Amino acid sequence: MTTEDILSLDRMAEKSAQNIINAINSSKIRPLAGLINALGIKYVGKETAEILSNNFNSIEQLKSASVEELSSIEGVGEKTAQSIVKYFENQNVLSMLKKLENFGVKLEEEKQKPVGKQPLAGQIFVLTGTLEAMDRNKAADVIKSLGGKVTSSVSVKTSYVVVGENPGSKYEKALKLNVTILNENEFLKLIS
Repeated sequence: MTTEDILSLDRMAEKSAQNIINAINSSKIRPLAGLINALGIKYVGKETAEILSNNFNSIEQLKSASVEELSSIEGVGEKTAQSIVKYFENQNVLSMLKKLENFGVKLEEEKQKPVGKQPLAGQIFVLTGTLEAMDRNKAADVIKSLGGKVTSSVSVKTSYVVVGENPGSKYEKALKLNVTILNENEFLKLIS
């Protein structure tokens, strides 16, 4: 599609046409996690897509992964791993991915080296309840920027469960598994 194609439409000025072309071109370069999430793979939401993009640099690598390889990743269970493998066995999916690539959509992502100190490297966090100082998405971004990982379920591998107001079953599970529980103030001290 060119600017001229868009200009041929009713009530379309050159500036608007160029803005549309720019928006289309910028949409072709997105974070890999966003692309994985947008594929609509059963059991793969935003968080799992983020986990997958941290372990694979491209759709091609993800497509080639086995059930065993996928399910060995913290935060990706057997059912999700099977769903991913099955998804990439579908010829319609492979055809769609080829079309996306032909249209210039980037199906890979260069991983950037962490900038600054990574004091939470190797630590796994679960967030539950309502936080006052920041919402849980912002808290997750801060944890990741400091080298930590955020998952949605508590396990024996979980380092910390950060508890806000009205915590749910994750809090109860953390107690049962003897996982370190941080209130919001303790969490804020840890990340500062």
